[in-house]
Amino acid sequence: MTGFRPKSSPLDALRPAAFGADPSGERMERIRRSPNFVDGVFTNPVAADRTPSGSLLKFLPTYFRKEERARRTPAGTVPVHPTTVADLAVPAASGLRLTWMGHSSVLAEIDGHRVLFDPVWSARCSPFAFAGPKRLHPVPVPLAEVGRLDVVVISHDHYDHLDMATVRALARTGARFAVPLGVGAHLEHWGVRADRITELDWHESTVVGDLTLTATPARHFCGRALRNTQHTLWASWVVAGPEHRIFHSGDTGYFPGFADIGEQYGPFDATMVQIGAYSEFWPDIHMTPEEGVRAHADLQGEAARGVMLPIHWGTFNLAPHSWEEPVEGTVAAAGRLGAQVAAPTPGQPFEPAGKLPSDPWWRAIAPRAVTVPPEPARERPEAEAVEATVRA
Repeated sequence: MTGFRPKSSPLDALRPAAFGADPSGERMERIRRSPNFVDGVFTNPVAADRTPSGSLLKFLPTYFRKEERARRTPAGTVPVHPTTVADLAVPAASGLRLTWMGHSSVLAEIDGHRVLFDPVWSARCSPFAFAGPKRLHPVPVPLAEVGRLDVVVISHDHYDHLDMATVRALARTGARFAVPLGVGAHLEHWGVRADRITELDWHESTVVGDLTLTATPARHFCGRALRNTQHTLWASWVVAGPEHRIFHSGDTGYFPGFADIGEQYGPFDATMVQIGAYSEFWPDIHMTPEEGVRAHADLQGEAARGVMLPIHWGTFNLAPHSWEEPVEGTVAAAGRLGAQVAAPTPGQPFEPAGKLPSDPWWRAIAPRAVTVPPEPARERPEAEAVEATVRA
């Protein structure tokens, strides 16, 4: 079978390196064989509209109005925990320790292994150093001081999850990468050796030491360049060791597949779940706090089992909601369902089996008086209704 290469353009020569590379050759042939690649694109487990819904004219003033911009950034300095390389060198007493580095970047120390999820160490999540969403707090730990890594896990290729500068720095350490199908093309373009990359389809696994890493479904999309071909997959991830299991959601809209993931691979000692950058304008591809807690409960079989670490909030300004709303909404929703939530400052290590960080540190720097956000006004379909829509 001959290799497939996307149509090229004279403008490709001017393509910024941060755009990455399109899959081609045998990598593209493998993508074409995926059951999740339909009619030339990767598809979601439940249909999702990735374009803003409603009136764009209504959205733009909401996003760019001065007073609205002020709500989306903290009113003071975000506290960053002074974690040191010496702190991270001490083994976790329970065998499982998580350190939220901000946004979706998490260092997981699990059963003697070290896994780094979605590392973004750059000042901006953008293809350009001079423009794009800028960090609202410093990186808690210099990348060189994170220490030995057994594997770096990437959920998808958006800029706030896959950062070229960070990948290049990690490539120089000889790090191993586990990524969804197609994402390896970006990594190779940036200097990661092919033999250090493992690309997985949903429900495929790879073994790293005593850990089994499995790519699991998510409801999102992909793309870094002007031509977003949807030829790279997005995924959530399960990491299972001899004694512990953890889940990282990546970016996703709510869908009934969380219960299936939990039944097949869970329950989990900890879930890292996206709860920020949501909007009524893109309800299918990011979860609200209430949906995030619901996803945690689905994954666990019951909300009270395991610990939920809220991710994808606090570091970058990516949506119209106020800066502190995701974590406030998560804490409120978790209280209603009886779920355990860890709310660390960036860089603060904690062990899910131990005392959980629960100080509401964000309230001191919230851009407005904190009120618990109400339940979403619009009706959200129950799992059965969603499944019926898919069947139809």
